[in-house]
Amino acid sequence: MAKRKQKKQAAADAAAAAASGKMSRKEFEKELAKLQVELTRLQTWVKAKGARVIVVFEGRDTAGKGGVISRITARTSPRVYRHVALPAPSDREKTQVYIQRYIAQFPAAGEIILFDRSWYNRAGVERVMGFCTDEQYERFLALVPTVERELIVRNGIILRKYFLDVSQDEQRRRFEARINDPVKHWKLSPMDTESVRRWWDYTAAYQRMIAATHTPEAPWHIVPADDKRRARLNLIRHLLDSIPYKKVDIELPKIPKAHPRPKGDGEGLRAGQPISGRY
Repeated sequence: MAKRKQKKQAAADAAAAAASGKMSRKEFEKELAKLQVELTRLQTWVKAKGARVIVVFEGRDTAGKGGVISRITARTSPRVYRHVALPAPSDREKTQVYIQRYIAQFPAAGEIILFDRSWYNRAGVERVMGFCTDEQYERFLALVPTVERELIVRNGIILRKYFLDVSQDEQRRRFEARINDPVKHWKLSPMDTESVRRWWDYTAAYQRMIAATHTPEAPWHIVPADDKRRARLNLIRHLLDSIPYKKVDIELPKIPKAHPRPKGDGEGLRAGQPISGRY
């Protein structure tokens, strides 16, 4: 019965995707599985070479930054791929050099840092919502290209910057979907939904940000994201293609024979209390 329902749902998803011109879930998962194999190969190469990688994910609210990061980390090691989503700065952090708390998250050898929003908050939400002064904003835009070139790229760290973009209508639709889905309520905040009202303010801020910080050493890669599935695949494919990794042969361990069971010991654990089987 369950398999029959799954087949019907898959067929319905495929029909809906075909009608809308979007990719079906089945096709998406098939292509994603191939990319996830490559992500594990990149992981092995990064560890073997001691490489350091930073990937910046910026974009409009609801554009799918967290979604693509979760697909990247789903089949990889959290010791290599580290998802960094910093909260609002503490009172102490507000007194530091602005980029200081981000530098603390930079990779050591064998690490890939995935910034779910980054130091570019200053040129986006902080600029639009008035959380920084004009002087702080202009100084940030003037300094960032130099910091990224000298502190990151010329220091041997691979830097990739992605901006996920959605249309105004699609952003509104996704906010409405979050409001109607209890599982997604944690994604909602007054600060996020304010981006609907201030769409054109954010548009101007992002255009200025990208124009000022798009450099040969650290270019911005724009990801059209109205179609979430294609956006996720295209971004991951671009990331993989942009890093010259190679497949590293690894020696897989052999599974040894277990020691014989001691006399008097049974299967399972005798201590503790098993949970009830509800499913």
